[in-house]
Amino acid sequence: QVQLVESGGGLVQPGGSLRLSCVASGISINTYAMSWVRQAPGKGRDWVASINGRGASTYTDSVKGRFTISRDNANNAVYLQLNSLKTEDTAMYYCSLGLGDGTRYWGQGTEVTVSS
Repeated sequence: QVQLVESGGGLVQPGGSLRLSCVASGISINTYAMSWVRQAPGKGRDWVASINGRGASTYTDSVKGRFTISRDNANNAVYLQLNSLKTEDTAMYYCSLGLGDGTRYWGQGTEVTVSS
């Protein structure tokens, strides 16, 4: 059974930083692309960043230069470093793994609140 467990969210002031973690079990993430997606209160899910099996990363425009996605295949984990946080970054952040055949797994999410 594939499970993704996120952690690291919390309350932070504007301009602050957080590091989100996502640890996978039941599958080796080595060759799969991993993504972070967020859902702000009252809105739909928006893609934030992805990293492929070779370590190449892509970001949505609103987080470029502020967020960094990384992976640690040895620990079956993916991370999202959030810097220079803004109030509009407030959301539930989800980790996602897609197998490429239409199957996609999601974690339960970790909440990030940016507020003064």
